[in-house]
Amino acid sequence: MKFIYPAIIHDDSDGFWAEFPDLEYTSSTGATLTELITNAQEAMELYILGALEDGQSLPTPTSVRNLPCTDSSYPTLVQTDIDLGKNSKSIKKTLTIPAWLNERALEKGVNFSQLLQEALVEKTL
Repeated sequence: MKFIYPAIIHDDSDGFWAEFPDLEYTSSTGATLTELITNAQEAMELYILGALEDGQSLPTPTSVRNLPCTDSSYPTLVQTDIDLGKNSKSIKKTLTIPAWLNERALEKGVNFSQLLQEALVEKTL
């Protein structure tokens, strides 16, 4: 299940930090914007999973237009998919491939599980 909440990004001398006005006590930091957004997604996911596990209702996201920004801050939207973190237990899958392809992959040292996971993530996300 995907969720999108607004965040306010602050730029300071040490990097960046973000706060979620709708998600109480939820914030994140990062040396770069990419790191900040990745960390913000994780923080938001943890907040949402915790709230849902505790039976709490989630707040309605505030419009980005209504966020209180200053000269050194700006609004953004952060999206996360809680299904990605909820059930990450590995399961066994059996598949069939041609013998020649199996031999070639073994010669190259291919990790079949890792390759399949990467391909499935690319195809499904």
